[in-house]
Amino acid sequence: MTARQAGAKIARREISARELTESVLGRIDQVEEQVHSYVTVLRDSALAQADSVDKALLNGEKLSPAAGIPIALKDNLSTVGIETTCSSKILRGYKPPYDATVVNSLNAAGAVSVGKANLDEFAMGSSTENSALFTTRNPWNVAHVPGGSSGGSTASVAAGEALWSLGSDTGGSIRQPAAFCGVVGLKPTYGRVSRYGLIAFASSLDQIGPITKDVYDNALLLNLLSGHDPLDSTSSTEPVPDFTQSLTKGVKGLRLGIPKEYFAEGVSAQVKSALDTAIKQLEILGAIIEETSLPTTEYALACYYIIAPAEASSNLARYDGVRFGHRTERAMTPLELFNKTREEGFGPEVKQRIMIGTYALSAGYYDAFYLKAQQVRTLIKREFESAFNKYDALITPTAPTTAFAIGEKSDDPLAMKLSDILTIPINMAGIPAISVPCGLSDGLPIGLQIIAPSFKEETLYQVAYAYEQSTEWHKSKPNL
Repeated sequence: MTARQAGAKIARREISARELTESVLGRIDQVEEQVHSYVTVLRDSALAQADSVDKALLNGEKLSPAAGIPIALKDNLSTVGIETTCSSKILRGYKPPYDATVVNSLNAAGAVSVGKANLDEFAMGSSTENSALFTTRNPWNVAHVPGGSSGGSTASVAAGEALWSLGSDTGGSIRQPAAFCGVVGLKPTYGRVSRYGLIAFASSLDQIGPITKDVYDNALLLNLLSGHDPLDSTSSTEPVPDFTQSLTKGVKGLRLGIPKEYFAEGVSAQVKSALDTAIKQLEILGAIIEETSLPTTEYALACYYIIAPAEASSNLARYDGVRFGHRTERAMTPLELFNKTREEGFGPEVKQRIMIGTYALSAGYYDAFYLKAQQVRTLIKREFESAFNKYDALITPTAPTTAFAIGEKSDDPLAMKLSDILTIPINMAGIPAISVPCGLSDGLPIGLQIIAPSFKEETLYQVAYAYEQSTEWHKSKPNL
């Protein structure tokens, strides 16, 4: 069931929240050994949350649409008293003293948190192979990756181990795994959803977003997550509409741009074919389709791998063995404590990005690297703004290929990073984008990416829902 369907059954008393939660926990027991979605399964607290919903229903209280619906939380979202690891050895044993704002919102709505989902360490990766704990597997083919960094969050939804989930997206970490796992994933506009309690990777790029089975559920969940938060200085005061109200408007008369750079070398023939079919479907539905160009796209990847590591090197300086998390037992001096804690606690990908970021910010290199990357970032943002003067939305593939095999790109860091080449420009510009299923190739899902101007998530949902409802791809499920 979708979250919407399950919520309706709970409201009509056809099932109880406890029965639904027990069903999802039973599914976790069935398939978790194959998929490895969860770092922590919150069995007891999930059942207690479900019982609270059932009690409120018996008392005649009006419930949120999310009440009683099991959700997975990416393990970089702070949860009070529950271990929050970022899938890193350096945070094993860390239990935050507060909840992330989005977790508070879910708790207030009566959602049932069934577990903390695996990710690439500190959200740095595209396959969940960089987790220091274990590799999550793609439910469509467990020999393949689920994508990253929100691999555990997306795999849990695709495998039926949660009805929906939360991920975070710094360079594609919701949309790319959503494409690989055949689910719907949205990166909201930067500032639309509070980042308070999200363990920081790159603060000017990170954004929390919903991962769901269909577009309606996605809009429903974004309703709960959005809004100004005084605890987050980058949180927007932009009014929050009911995103479900824009779903049925259709695409007739909408102008949709197809940027040719997103279909260039590196995008597989199967992905191009699926996108061509999807674009023709949108045209049949009444959209006006035109090819366009975003020439600065080719610089986005290089800029991202200067800006994101630079911010990461600053954010991760707090892990020093003094305040929280792992602390080495091999230190004789304060400097040794700092160095050996970080040596033992961080994995190779995180260490590499800290070193790159520190170098880019160092004396003599700041202007040449970090400042220049920020200037090009401004050009990328302006280019999108110019495109949106002409088009209501842009249509691209989400990822250049389907999910690759586990280990296939482990020895080629550049090939791994290129799997995010179609999602990174959107984070650089701070605009929203959604991935929806649009095909299968050799039994693996393909994702369609829709991009809209800042705070125009309603347009994304309008296009995504019209496409989804005119096709059957969102109904395809892995044979797990």
